[in-house]
Amino acid sequence: MKQPTHISWDQSMIEKYNYSGPRYTSYPTALEFDESFTESDLLSAIANSKGEHLSLYVHVPFCAKLCYYCGCNKIVTRHQHKADQYIEYLAKEIVTRAPLFKHYKVTQMHWGGGTPTFLSPEQILRLTSLLKANFDFADEGEFSIEVDPREIELSMLDTLKEAGFNRISIGVQDFNKEVQVAVNREQDEQFIFDLINKAKAMGFVSTNVDLIYGLPYQTPETFAQTINKILELSPDRLSVFNYAHLPARFAAQRKIKEDNLPTPQQKLEILQYTIETLTGAGYQYIGMDHFAKPDDELAKLQREGRLHRNFQGYTTQPECDLLGLGVSSISQIGDCYAQNQKDIHPYYEAIEATGHALWKGCKLNRDDEIRRAVIKQLICHFELDMAKMEQQLGIQFDEYFAEDLKLLQTFIDDKLVTIEDRKIEVSPTGRLLIRNICICFDVYFREKARQQQFSRVI
Repeated sequence: MKQPTHISWDQSMIEKYNYSGPRYTSYPTALEFDESFTESDLLSAIANSKGEHLSLYVHVPFCAKLCYYCGCNKIVTRHQHKADQYIEYLAKEIVTRAPLFKHYKVTQMHWGGGTPTFLSPEQILRLTSLLKANFDFADEGEFSIEVDPREIELSMLDTLKEAGFNRISIGVQDFNKEVQVAVNREQDEQFIFDLINKAKAMGFVSTNVDLIYGLPYQTPETFAQTINKILELSPDRLSVFNYAHLPARFAAQRKIKEDNLPTPQQKLEILQYTIETLTGAGYQYIGMDHFAKPDDELAKLQREGRLHRNFQGYTTQPECDLLGLGVSSISQIGDCYAQNQKDIHPYYEAIEATGHALWKGCKLNRDDEIRRAVIKQLICHFELDMAKMEQQLGIQFDEYFAEDLKLLQTFIDDKLVTIEDRKIEVSPTGRLLIRNICICFDVYFREKARQQQFSRVI
């Protein structure tokens, strides 16, 4: 078993390589999705897939309030009946899609948004009943939901438990009141503590907390106070995301004044303190923005060399097909990716007309599959055995990736990567720059030079 991932901060290297890049929740990335991908392509991928286990992703787009930093696909409303209408359409999509997966066992489910807990307890139970009536759920699995602590009662946990959820992810972002006001996300700190404590007492297997750094009025000192409260809260997992200020793309972000944002130098100080404090307190650095306690499944699988990654980020599920349901959701099945209509009315119209809402997708070719395997190995485990990859993929590694290995040379020169005995190893400093290292193996990024499409890596 490998040792937990060690991280070493090198300011000069981070500044040198802090340019834009993909997050690699898929390869090829969603930029390569295309409307020429059809329903028959998807049906063919399902028919040819050797999958037995299924992961479900359900997108719930509604939010009661607008968080100014948000770039997610969402609908801000106070009208609960809109969720009733949405569930009606979801039901039609479920009935259309489920028969295609009747030989699968659902071992993982995640509800994201938007705000899944915008749904009332009755709506949540109705939707889970619909899913369970149409799909074959395993008795044990990883069933998680994103929770907004501002708009719910503690009793919501009873509903989630009854619905079969065993993991929750809570969006906190920052405990500082001035920051919360600036991004229109004021919340009750004590309630968050009560929520996590109740979830643990009720036997929820894992609690995750999301934070964002780079928001208005954050300083290294104020964010340190948030991190210290997080240690007190003691979640099993933690995601610490970098805020990308892109007001031209996301209208809500125009409400955030650029002058109030921390400087690039302050952001780096915040991240450095966060990483050093969390790892010093025993959290394992999983990769990019993710941390987990050493006894959490994510951490254990990473040490065993069995961690995976998909559109939901780092995941415990081995190679398993992922079916996305709802507006804008993405599926990963066999050798293809498929995305639903991203706006609500085209989604409704498509469901009404065909029972499904496929918008665009991407069929992987042999080169895509080879590069996906290499990028996933590096982003999950920070190391790669060329001989094992050759055996797995049926290639001669040095020959196949000759151009890529040349691109990797700058990272080798900077001691961020080593290659010895035909093994690629990412150094403790290089692990913070894993997205940049993976770019070396990304033929689309290289050909199209689309750096401006992505957020910065740090």
